[in-house]
Amino acid sequence: MSQKGYNPILPLDEYIPDGEPHVFGDRIYLFGSHDTEGGLRYCAEENYVGWSAPVSNPTEWRYEGILYEAKQDPDYQPGEHNDLYAPDVVRGNDGRYYLYYNFVCSGSAASFHDSVKVAVCDTPVGKYEYLGFVKNPDGTPQKEYLMGDPAVINDDGVIRLYCGWSLSMVAAGAHAQGRGMEDEEKQDYKAAEQKQQAAPQMPEPGSEAMKYALASVYKMLFHRDEEATKDLKYPLMGANVMELEDDMMTVKGEVKRIVAGQFDTPKDSEFFGHAFYEAASIRKINGTYYFIYSSENSNELCYAISDKPDQDFHYGGTIISNGDVGYEGRKAEDRLNMTANDHGSLECINGQWYIFHHRQTHKSTFSRQACAEKVEIQPDGSIPQVECTSMGLREGLLQPEGQYPAVISCVLTNGHMPHCTNTRLEDDIPCITDSDGERYITDITHGTKIGYKYFDFNGSYDLEITYRGKGTGKMEVYSSHQLLGVIDCKESGEWTKAKTKICVNGKEPLFFCFTGEGKMDLLSFQFC
Repeated sequence: MSQKGYNPILPLDEYIPDGEPHVFGDRIYLFGSHDTEGGLRYCAEENYVGWSAPVSNPTEWRYEGILYEAKQDPDYQPGEHNDLYAPDVVRGNDGRYYLYYNFVCSGSAASFHDSVKVAVCDTPVGKYEYLGFVKNPDGTPQKEYLMGDPAVINDDGVIRLYCGWSLSMVAAGAHAQGRGMEDEEKQDYKAAEQKQQAAPQMPEPGSEAMKYALASVYKMLFHRDEEATKDLKYPLMGANVMELEDDMMTVKGEVKRIVAGQFDTPKDSEFFGHAFYEAASIRKINGTYYFIYSSENSNELCYAISDKPDQDFHYGGTIISNGDVGYEGRKAEDRLNMTANDHGSLECINGQWYIFHHRQTHKSTFSRQACAEKVEIQPDGSIPQVECTSMGLREGLLQPEGQYPAVISCVLTNGHMPHCTNTRLEDDIPCITDSDGERYITDITHGTKIGYKYFDFNGSYDLEITYRGKGTGKMEVYSSHQLLGVIDCKESGEWTKAKTKICVNGKEPLFFCFTGEGKMDLLSFQFC
């Protein structure tokens, strides 16, 4: 039987982070950035590609080709890094499709927060052509506030653009680890975490001391001196909304702040601890506006809710964390995967709501893959946090039949996984990687736990793994509370098969836990 539909939802050699899912007609489309397998910087493919699936069967994804390339942007510079960051697509009132994006060129002094660009196409996944940039009525670029991560909605004929950015101290602290973009000097992530924990307390949000502290940050990161920010109605960092004219580019009316950033969120605010960081997205569900965003914790997607599109947003909660932090009270130090930035949104497919987001691979933050989980919107409008699973867009549970790739794991931990930003680690942590056209889990050492949720078990099975490496020991197989079997593993330079018999019933996870010496790789497991 077909086992399609598991996480990640696209082919294993595809890396589409920052996903914005949209149903247009009878198909679901995923628009996102484009990372390189084993890459050394974000969005290194320098293009946007299209993927779509029929609403009637959202597990059957089809590659739609390249939609837009960085070289189409007028600010493109040959020989430089020309990166296209998180996009969104909206259907305009004229029936055409408009792609909104951030562009950053390494040869330019401009920040990627400086402008939002626009391209247009007659179909959702055709060839987009450059149209222009979001601008003020006088034709100048709109960059009163930071313009990161655009999200757009056609709200009954009114086009609204949501965007913004704010510094996160969690993300900033996690930056000082491993090798950064383009192979910067290696640093130890554990030392970086200790340094972050020992950092002095920041001044109170909104205080004069905080404004003074941020002045140098504004100048260094965004090239904004004190004169450029002194007359702003809101602080520079935060999430904003603006209405656009029929040309889909010109701002109509004033820019409004909807969610503050970490440095402007007081301790008595409902957003405290989950302030806006990046990854703006917007949905209108049953007449209510849901603003989905990555919080200051940077591993979670949160939401704010309002009955108005441009004001009175209240904190709703966390929808998902790519390390299950917060789920059933899980603490950050007990994360179930290496965590890093997350970005995605909600979409309804066949009456079922899903949260689309991304996971990290290759011990880095530069090769991210699209995942999806079912969510339930409660009668009061709230969305309980969901856990990461391997099920993706499947209608039901995974079936204990046939072969599964090891890399569809939703749990991958040695018990002390790091949180990272702009980093490729070289430490001994288990990770998803690739070589010679194969994707597998590597650096499995004593105590590594690899998990898959959830299977519909019903009886006894022969369970076989395909592994290799210099590790010797045992691969213990567990359900949620029971040891199911033990597989002996010996040193092998080639892919080797070994199996055990298990007996389990009902909805259960499947965990592999290695005990032994050395390191090993896991390619797949199958039910014989």
